[in-house]
Amino acid sequence: MSEHRSPAEPPRHRRNRTALAYGLPLALAATGSLAYGLFGADTQQRASAATVTPAVPSWATTTLTVARDGSGRYRTVQAAVDAVPVGNRARVVISIKPGTYRETVKVPANKPHITIQGTGTSRNDTVIVYDNASGTRKPDGSGTYGTGGSATVAVDADDFQARDLTISNDFDERAHQDIAQQAVALRTGGDKEFLDSVIVSGDQDTLLVDTAAKEKPGRVYMTHSYVIGNVDFIFGRATAVVDHSVITLKKRWDGTSAGFVTAPSTAANRKGILITNSTVNGDVSSRSFYLGRPWHAGGDATLDPQTTVRNTTLSAAIRTAPWSDMGGFSWKNDRFAEYQNTGPGAGGASSDHPQLTPAQADQQEVTDWLGDWTPSAS
Repeated sequence: MSEHRSPAEPPRHRRNRTALAYGLPLALAATGSLAYGLFGADTQQRASAATVTPAVPSWATTTLTVARDGSGRYRTVQAAVDAVPVGNRARVVISIKPGTYRETVKVPANKPHITIQGTGTSRNDTVIVYDNASGTRKPDGSGTYGTGGSATVAVDADDFQARDLTISNDFDERAHQDIAQQAVALRTGGDKEFLDSVIVSGDQDTLLVDTAAKEKPGRVYMTHSYVIGNVDFIFGRATAVVDHSVITLKKRWDGTSAGFVTAPSTAANRKGILITNSTVNGDVSSRSFYLGRPWHAGGDATLDPQTTVRNTTLSAAIRTAPWSDMGGFSWKNDRFAEYQNTGPGAGGASSDHPQLTPAQADQQEVTDWLGDWTPSAS
């Protein structure tokens, strides 16, 4: 896969660039953040017994190196995740050397504060990829994976970070027309999930931004990244922001152009999906993609799905009526809106293009989505 770079893309490893995008002071963003690999590869800083109470874990900042060729401590990303102690309270950086890692990775809820980071010169250099789909049968014969279970990388822990790599699901839709084809690349299920300078690539249901349960909150912030897909490929019930990124539309397996960018499944009292300061484009037919549709998961009428697309460049691939109904639920009864978008896919205010007023837009900024959390590299 070739990487499409936006002209304004910043250098890799620019620390605290997220806070700068907010217009916040650098010192504020830096508070509490830790440098990458502070103590070097594969090392652990242990405090002396005299200064640590039994309730405090002995691990401080840790870097674990993964390399397929055996030059690191671990050969797989999952092995490094498995090595992180349960209940860790400090950042663990899993530094992944360039290569293609064909595996699934699961970060359980009891292992927060994990960063997975590629070390190549490009996000294409380090790739985590697998090909499970919703209808793929499990090896143990216990059934199929289901949509959430199909994820190449599944994160249930809080305070997870990923940067400078590609996470992909390369399920072959053409070869498997007989099974359910939702195939997730990345599923997040915790709070404060920070995706920085990554590529998340798939076809249907690429990026699932989820929460641990319907009643639990979960925030996701993606910046300076790419999401690639075709049907409902940014979806779920989390409070999620896609900022300063590129959303790349992709044709279906048979060469046709048709799809939906978002499928939010938001609770009525929560924020949904916010796409801001980004670009939506791709090598697809004109007027063939919707910006989104409401996913009332399980037919739940109490949900109030939300997608806002603002200050974003929309290509001619976006339909003139960019929102669609889903599962018997009308998008007009939920929360779908645009604000100051540009490009041939942006439309003026109409019943098909509901626009935020300036006052409403002031209440739908990145900080409104993230609340008391300011993402910063650590």
